[in-house]
Amino acid sequence: MNNASLEEFLTSYSPEVHQLVMTTRALVLEIIPQAIEQVDPPSKIIAYGFGLKYADLICVIAPYKSYVNLIFSQGAQLPDPQGLLTGTGKRARHVRIKTITDIDASGVRSLLEAAVALMTH
Repeated sequence: MNNASLEEFLTSYSPEVHQLVMTTRALVLEIIPQAIEQVDPPSKIIAYGFGLKYADLICVIAPYKSYVNLIFSQGAQLPDPQGLLTGTGKRARHVRIKTITDIDASGVRSLLEAAVALMTH
């Protein structure tokens, strides 16, 4: 999807959440430049993967009222030495991002890199 769709999707969120989404998105696209970005307003998510199917999904940015969740579709399989991942699903896990410094944490970058490695091997 294009940025206009993304910007339109984000209009209902606060400037702080908008900034968290855009900063998280920048990190995701830095680590996965070839990712296909899908803005899904009904589900209130921005999805990233190597294809358009759920099986191709690497991660999702889910904005909320005062924070953003970075959801990893195969999070239960990822190494998480810093204990950043939360959730109890069979597959998915997420990192709650409340501030820009949460995004800059090295563990988030490592999780994204591991998620890509998992999808490409």
